[in-house]
Amino acid sequence: MMQPSITRSSRSSEEADNIFKISNPKKEEEEINPNPENLHFPSSPNEKQNPNKNKPPLGRPSSWPNHCFKKDNQKTLQNIVLKMQLESIAVDEKQKLKPSTPSKKKTLILDFTNTDVTCLLSDEILLQILSKLPVYQYKPNSLVCKRWMFLSGRLVRSVKLLDWDFLESGRLVSRLPNLTDVDLTKACLVSTNNAGILLTHRLISIHLDSDFSGDSFIRRENLLSSKVIDLGLGNLARGCPNLRRLVLIGATELGLLSVAEECPTLQELELHHCTDQSLRGISACYNIQIVKLIGSVHGFYNCGITDIGLTILAHGCKRLVKLELSGCEGSYDGIRAIGQCCQMLEELTLCNHRMDDGWIAALSFCGNLKTLRLQSCKKIDPIPGPIEHLGSCPTLERLHLQQCQFRDKESANALFLVCVAVKEIVFQDCWGLDSEMFSFASNCRRVKSISLERCSMLTTEGLESVVLSWVNLQSLRVVSCNHVKDSEVTPALSSLFSVLKEFTWRPDSRSLLTSSLEGTGVGKKGGRFFRRV
Repeated sequence: MMQPSITRSSRSSEEADNIFKISNPKKEEEEINPNPENLHFPSSPNEKQNPNKNKPPLGRPSSWPNHCFKKDNQKTLQNIVLKMQLESIAVDEKQKLKPSTPSKKKTLILDFTNTDVTCLLSDEILLQILSKLPVYQYKPNSLVCKRWMFLSGRLVRSVKLLDWDFLESGRLVSRLPNLTDVDLTKACLVSTNNAGILLTHRLISIHLDSDFSGDSFIRRENLLSSKVIDLGLGNLARGCPNLRRLVLIGATELGLLSVAEECPTLQELELHHCTDQSLRGISACYNIQIVKLIGSVHGFYNCGITDIGLTILAHGCKRLVKLELSGCEGSYDGIRAIGQCCQMLEELTLCNHRMDDGWIAALSFCGNLKTLRLQSCKKIDPIPGPIEHLGSCPTLERLHLQQCQFRDKESANALFLVCVAVKEIVFQDCWGLDSEMFSFASNCRRVKSISLERCSMLTTEGLESVVLSWVNLQSLRVVSCNHVKDSEVTPALSSLFSVLKEFTWRPDSRSLLTSSLEGTGVGKKGGRFFRRV
């Protein structure tokens, strides 16, 4: 392939220089001007020659193709082609002999003003970037585009649903597939959002119309049907199998069974308006650890849970760690079943309970119980039974009573005997807790911390007689107990205050008001706002 090129390059330069010369056999002495504008060829053989040859032609000037492709100019065409080949070979040889120089790098400047640069990132990388942002920015990020909305939905873990249609249509599980905490309470209630009355309870809130009944704020027509709720639970369980916490109202056994089958990692369940029959579905949740049952809420709904439901729950959910019973019925048998079957139970909360007499003696079966909370209980246990049959909770450490009523001495004495091993006691807004009721707390010899808040019937003498008997006391908090006076503090009590690690003393709210208004002139005779009584 290279031999023809070498042969052509060895020709003499004289032959190459004659390419612009045209040889005419009749007139060899004449030279043809290589400029095409000065060349003229007759259009036909019969055309007469112009006698004045020096003048330019009047017609169209001839071109190089017309000149080169004549019969007598074939040699000229070959010379032109040869010259072009020789020049091409010379250029190639010069480029080979020329030393290579590094090319200068040019900075690439891209204009992304009208381009989405996040399109260059994969979904996994963009998802990791969005996960580093605070939770409150998930919603604004989802408004950027459909892709960001999809990725931001995969980051959401908790939601409180307000519209049941969003779950029933499947949009909830498609938009938020990785949910672990779902609250369906407001979505299960059918209420008029345009109503001007909003009733809020500690457990639930609802919009009310002007024609609501005085006996019950929530009527049957204000709740979704059980069939609709069960279908929605099935869609939720299949779409979000990683659920860990679920809150809902009015579910039946069928709906809860679908959740138990599809969500094996469910750990916490809060069920409103539940019955004994619905607890059969909860018993299938073998890995559940926290259960909150709201059977009855005064003014909202009335639905009872008896010993039958508590026994079903105890036999099915043996890994319970925390149990809260609000507005539930029951007795000694139900609490005993929970204590015997749920041996991992550490925290028990009873709110506004409707237990029969004698239930408190069953607490001794809770061998691993560490915290006992009583909230809004109108009674403790009027007839606890013989003291010798009460027993005690050996591992109990904390006893919290909030808004409870002490109506009889027997229930107060039985409570402190069962909780004899307690180390922390909290009384808050407890009606009827006078000095005599509080004296039964001296049976608890291991108390290290005591908190008394808004216990208006307790006196300074009653407080002193008990706290001085606690040799391990390290923390004392007394707030807004109006019958505890600074002037009645004895030297023995004041010496105890000096050795405490934590001490809060604001017993008399009136004295605090007087000290804060001192020097202002308010509250004295002639004051503008208060009148001495």
